Amino acid sequence: MKVLFVVSEVEDLVKTGGLADVAKALPIALNEMGHEVCIVMPYYKTLAQQHPGEEWAEPQTLFASRKPYDFTIKRLQIGNVPVYAIDYPAYFSRDGLYSDSYHAYPDNAERFAFFAQGALQVAKALDFQPDIVHCNDWHTALTPYFMSIDDSGFFDRSRSVFTIHNGAYQGTHRFSDIPFLQPHYLLHSQLDGDALNFVRMGIRYAHKINAVSPNYAQELLTPLGSHHLYHEFQQRRSDLSGILNGCDYTQWDPINDPNIIQTYTADDMSGKEMCKIDLQREAQLPQDIGIPMVGMVCRLTEQKGFGYILPMLEQLMQHNVQLVIIGTGDPQISHTLRGVAERHPDKCAFIEAFSVQKAHMLEAGSDFFLMPSLFEPCGLNQMYSLAFGTLPIVRGVGGLKDTVTDLADNPEQATGFVFEHPDSEALLACIQRALLFYREYPQRFKETQMRAMHSRFTWQQAAKQYLALYNTALGG
Repeated sequence: MKVLFVVSEVEDLVKTGGLADVAKALPIALNEMGHEVCIVMPYYKTLAQQHPGEEWAEPQTLFASRKPYDFTIKRLQIGNVPVYAIDYPAYFSRDGLYSDSYHAYPDNAERFAFFAQGALQVAKALDFQPDIVHCNDWHTALTPYFMSIDDSGFFDRSRSVFTIHNGAYQGTHRFSDIPFLQPHYLLHSQLDGDALNFVRMGIRYAHKINAVSPNYAQELLTPLGSHHLYHEFQQRRSDLSGILNGCDYTQWDPINDPNIIQTYTADDMSGKEMCKIDLQREAQLPQDIGIPMVGMVCRLTEQKGFGYILPMLEQLMQHNVQLVIIGTGDPQISHTLRGVAERHPDKCAFIEAFSVQKAHMLEAGSDFFLMPSLFEPCGLNQMYSLAFGTLPIVRGVGGLKDTVTDLADNPEQATGFVFEHPDSEALLACIQRALLFYREYPQRFKETQMRAMHSRFTWQQAAKQYLALYNTALGG
């Protein structure tokens, strides 16, 4: 099968979030199964600086509003998968991918409308006639629309798949602010006033739609979980499915992790105690392996549950516990976390930074990983935590519900702790339940750690499900 994988970021090249992890791992897994995959992405400034590619094919031109958009194609590589990057400096030679610091670029709609059609032009330039055009999130959501109006015949046998990694980000912009789309009168009937919602277009025009976990796909079909696109998802419910993301265990494995002070296995977790001491030292907390350690690393946003995390922190600090939070984001959240850490320097540490090494140190050194998200399409950190024997404390939403089994629900298969209601009382009660288990049942706690470390969510499994989805899209 030939797959054109259209995406805005790829791990090891440029990355802002979990989308990049998928964009690397899934194409590689498909390639290893014998399928021909090409990735198309923008040629960002940081990409050009760190991974200069060679120019590939002839210079290309797209026309819109009587304006020529001249661009070149650069070729790079991820594993054995070729990556073709659209080099259009006016749109992509900027310091950030989507924003300058905290402010989104005002012409993002124009930039990614151009990219959505440019990706199809790349396929033509390479004479790569795909069976499947796999689009990802709002940045590429217009590609199925451009396929539908392409009259060259090149994509007549191609089918599109649109993956929603996070439905909260929909690319809603004023249509009148997108010069590239002005000739497309067909879109006028799709507007809400003057607003064009890119994700809505992806839902309407893609042959198949999927979310990044089965539970998140079900949530998208509800008024509460649909991110205000309930009717759109309901109309396409027969074409909507959920496929759980995999975990890259080549990077997240305590057996051979170069980022932690001591490696360890499920059969011998003595090294995890050394990792705990190392995390306590890094966080400037008292070094005592007997104190339960709760860790959290994430973007500081409301989505991650801080609306009910912050109000219960003072109560949590009344317990014999240590809490380490690593992340950057909302200044108000940062301010509150700094205050808690200053008032409780022996129990709470807030590290307002992010690095891969610190994230690995926290996963290895913590006893519990806090991930009480308001919503979480799939989530990866809970998978990393399981691999490191760090029991997740999560809210039962999205992929968190698909990957973590609560102790109370199934003690013999449990891998963590799950609560339901998005409020401080429910979260605190869940953490207290975890701390009590740690204190009163140390042997069962170790058995649960071992069970967590043996759980696996592989990209090979996910790739097989994507192939089944592709075949369904093709009518197989």
